Parts: sequence; structure tokens; C-alpha cells
Amino acid sequence: MEQYQAEKYDVIIVGAGHAGSEAALASARMGCKTLLLTINLDMVAFMPCNPSVGGPAKGVVVREIDALGGQMGKNIDATYIQMRMLNTGKGPAVRALRAQADKHAYHTQMKQTIEETANLTLRQGIVEKLIVEDGVCRGVVTATGAAYAAEAVVITAGTALRGEIIIGELKYSSGPNNSQPSIGLADHLQELGLEIARFKTGTPPRVKASSIDYSVTEEQPGDTTPNHFSYQTPDSRYRQDQLSCWLTYTNEKTHEIIQQNLHRAPMFTGIVEGVGARYCPSIEDKIVRFADKARHQLFLEPEGEHTEEVYVQGLSTSMPEDVQTAMLHSVAGLEKAEMMRTGYAIEYDVVVPHQLRPTLETKKISNLFTAGQTNGTSGYEEAAGQGLIAGINAALKVQGKEPFVMKRSDGYIGVMIDDLVTKGTNEPYRLLTSRAEYRLILRHDNADLRLTEKGHEIGLVREEQYEAFLEKKAAIEAELKRLQTIRLKPTAEIQAFLAEKGGAPLKDGILAADFLRRPEVSYQELARFIPMEALDNKVIEQVEIQIKYEGYIKKALDKVDKLKRMEAKKIPVNIDYAAINGLATEAKQKLTKIQPETLAQASRISGVNPADLSILMVYIEQGRIAKTTA
Repeated sequence: MEQYQAEKYDVIIVGAGHAGSEAALASARMGCKTLLLTINLDMVAFMPCNPSVGGPAKGVVVREIDALGGQMGKNIDATYIQMRMLNTGKGPAVRALRAQADKHAYHTQMKQTIEETANLTLRQGIVEKLIVEDGVCRGVVTATGAAYAAEAVVITAGTALRGEIIIGELKYSSGPNNSQPSIGLADHLQELGLEIARFKTGTPPRVKASSIDYSVTEEQPGDTTPNHFSYQTPDSRYRQDQLSCWLTYTNEKTHEIIQQNLHRAPMFTGIVEGVGARYCPSIEDKIVRFADKARHQLFLEPEGEHTEEVYVQGLSTSMPEDVQTAMLHSVAGLEKAEMMRTGYAIEYDVVVPHQLRPTLETKKISNLFTAGQTNGTSGYEEAAGQGLIAGINAALKVQGKEPFVMKRSDGYIGVMIDDLVTKGTNEPYRLLTSRAEYRLILRHDNADLRLTEKGHEIGLVREEQYEAFLEKKAAIEAELKRLQTIRLKPTAEIQAFLAEKGGAPLKDGILAADFLRRPEVSYQELARFIPMEALDNKVIEQVEIQIKYEGYIKKALDKVDKLKRMEAKKIPVNIDYAAINGLATEAKQKLTKIQPETLAQASRISGVNPADLSILMVYIEQGRIAKTTA
């Protein structure tokens, strides 16, 4: 195909999934002339797998995206059909908001937002290769021969990179949901010298709602108490007419069908070559790995208000179509279910993430960024979080400004990116609360307090949002201070209340804050004994959490302060670790491969022990590292 010179942009985003949408919006809102290229305009922010947003850790990411000025939270708040707060019986560090999305409305709303955003051009086109000159990415070339020049490029190609769909013995080239795959770009990335791995993910069958017998399943309704992902969404917009999901289970008959057909299962016959996600296994994998379990949960989740399609969460599979039908019909409530779409596995290429900097810029090619499933993650939320950071850093680089790096103590997005670039991943990476050592301070309720200032400094948080944040912050601080000045006396009323609650009686007067710190006392109950200000529920929630968990939060913050001192110790670029005497051989190899930017990052590399860190610290502080690689 003969090339022609097309328009010039500041930033080009390749791929308009959840990562690409956030990257493009961030870049454009920061003032960069941005082009968003996608294989299919009908796949913008599409949900080829589970039509939901949020859940443990993931829900916090959506809140963090919103606090930084991103779009995902606003988009799901405008298009959800059910909203639920999970883990309400547990502490605030593991509570998680989850929404069932109307998948078509979600796509339409995001596409419209992109189309209406200044500085942003949305265009259909297949990127075949990058323009790279002297190790610097200068633009992209499409299949139609259009050469678009740019100062920075962000690749967010998702599972389309050399994608192949697998159903039983059938295997064919395809992107998700039978969309067109990206083959030329995948080949080109390998030609450029980037290390590529092969991963796999999957999706379950969809069944027709009117063919389900819901009477033998358990209803899972949404919450009646207002909750939203975006800090800007008012409680008045909370919908009460929510659609229910439904719970059912696999059984011995289901497991027997799968066992009898394992010889036809692609993941056991060798047809599947990519590595799948450990934390989201297929049903056939579950049956083999957890043979002692008599049943597995299946959630029947509507895909929208104006479709009969129901997503059978928990039944992800690549078994042959006839086996999938038999599996479905063995489940209570699905005996007569009509399968509208067959479940499938999809294999795709990923850029091995140790080749990235914490900004998500590739080390090998300057001004080239990658984000989302291209970096080996799974999930819409993980993709969107990376896309936002890549878009921010691409714009900052074009503008000649300092990069934006989220630390592990800043948010789950920081945890995820540090895990990817420092530890790598040998399977599709999924965020879990257990991955965050500071999860007590990385809660869904305080993402705005952690990140809004940063979003405002970057230029993504608008003044109206920032003013609202400052008002909320001031109200929290004022109430915390007020409760430290009011003293309660051991009146008969208070002693009777404590006796009813099973709490120890007061021996003397007590500060209102200390009274609230007691586990049996809530803020609403405290209001019985002292005059109260008219405060927003979110302010009250924050006051109560900060008081009740003050000791634990302080310990976590002390650890963060120690980490910051290590983060401040920068490692000079292009160090020849082989020239440092005393470093263990494994440490030299790992440090050379990862090229950590700080001592803190070096400390998290598997194979680098405390003795290696001590030697490295001495060399840096004494300025003895003179020899560098070219």
C-alpha cells in the first residue's frame, strides 16, 4: 500500500477500548491535539466479557480514575442497571462498589463523550506499523497508507493483537466478540525488538432471558441506599428501578458432562497455547483443579435493559458448542435455556511489561507508551487505570513537563503498575486487595482525598470538581477538630446506652472523638448526646472511619514515610550493574533487566536481597558508579 502524509498530532492512541478511551480523553483534556484510532467505531469502550464495573480492588481503581479526572466512574454512573456495595459486613479497606452495566449504553455514552471532547479526533483505522526514527516513535501508519505524525504514541490494542478465538476444535483469527484482529501491528512490535508473550482469556455463553426459569434461582437485587463511582454524581441520580441478577449453581451432572468431554477441551488438548488467568479460570479448569467441590456459583447477569442476552458469570469456557449446551441444560433454572452466543477462549499477544518504565513508556523506544491488556493485565478497570496514566504521561512528555508516577502508597493503580514493571507477570494480571501492602489507606471512600490534588495539578480535575473537593475536605477537618473539643459526661442516659450495647461504662468524662472510637458507637448514635452539624453522608463516613481506625492508619502512614525516603533515592540511568563489585549474579541480571528507577523499586525485585541493596546504596551515595552502558 502506497503511503501518504496525513495529519500531524501531539498524541496518537491506538485502540479505543477502556484503556484507549481514558488515554485519549486525558491527553485531549490536557490540551494536546489527540487522535484516537480504532479498528471499529462500534467497539469503543465495548464490554466483550462481563458487563460490569468494580468489585474488590477494581472498584477502588474506578474511584481513583475519577479522582484524577478520568471518565470511567462517570460513564458507569450514567449507564448502570444495578449497583451494589460488597463486603459491607467487613472493614472499610475491603468494601467495594460493583455495578452491572448496560453494555450497549456504556459504549454509546463513552463514544459520545469522546466525540464531543475538544482536541480529540476519533477515527476508524487499522494501524499496521509505527514510525520509529533513531529509537524514537514519531507516528503510525494505517492499512490504508495514512502516515500520521505524532510526538507520542500510546498502544492500547487489548486482546486484538494477533487475536485467535477458540471454541472446541475450531480456532480462527479474530479480535474479541468476532471483531477484526490486529496482525500487522503485532508483527511490527516484534520486529522492533519488543519481547512478546502469549496470553489467554475467555468468556461464557450468553442465554436468552425469557428461556430461564428464575423461580429456582436466588435473586440478587441492587442496593436501595444511594452509591456512585464518581464523586461528582449526586445521590438524586441514584436509580431505584434496578434490574436484579440471579444466583444458581453447577452440580454433579454439570461436572460429569465436563469430565466426560475433557478430551475435547482445547486447554487440555494443546489447542490453547496462551497462559490463562489463575484468578478467573474456565469452568473446565475449575472442575479439574477443584475436584472436591460439589458445585460452583453461577450468576445470571442481564447485559442491558433492551436485550434478552444474559451473561452466565462463572461458566467461562472454550468447550465445543454441543458440550456448552449440555452444561447449561444441567443447571437449575437453565434446563431450557436458549444459548444466544457461544462461550469462547481468545489468545492474544502482550508486551512483556518489564520493558516499561513506571510512566508506561517503553524503555526501548522513546515516546512509545503501552497500556491495558497489551501490558498483560485482565479487566476493564485495570485497563482504564493504565490508560489514564499512559495518556497523562504522553501529554506531559509532549509538553516538556515532569512525568507523573503513582507510587504504591498513592493508589491501587500505583500498585498495579509497579507490580507490572518491577515484578512482571507470567499470566493475565488481576488486581486483588492482597497485592496492596497499604490497603488500609487505599480505600474506595478516600480516593478523592488521596488523588484529587494530583489530578488538579496535572490539569485534569476541573475547577468545579476541585472546589467541591476542597469544601468536603474542609468539612471533614472541621468535624474531626470539633469532636476533639466536646466532652461527654457519664450521664445516666449514656451509661444506659452503653449497657444496652454491651460496652464498658464511663468512669469519667470522655472526648466525643474517643467515645466514637468505641466499636459499639456509631456517628448517628453519638448524635444523641451532642449537638450535630448538618453534614453530607460522605463527610460523616470519612469522619467515622478516620476516628475509628486512627491507630491503624497512623501505622500505615509511618510505613509510607519510610518508603518515601527510599523512593527519593534515585538510581542513575544506564548503570552497568555488572561493574559493581559484590552484587550477587542474580541481582546483576535482574537489575539489568528491570532497570529500576529508585532504590524502593529495586527492593521489590525478586532476586535482589538486602545485601545487594546495601551495596547499591553505598555505590550511589558515594558516587562510585562511573562505568555505564552505552
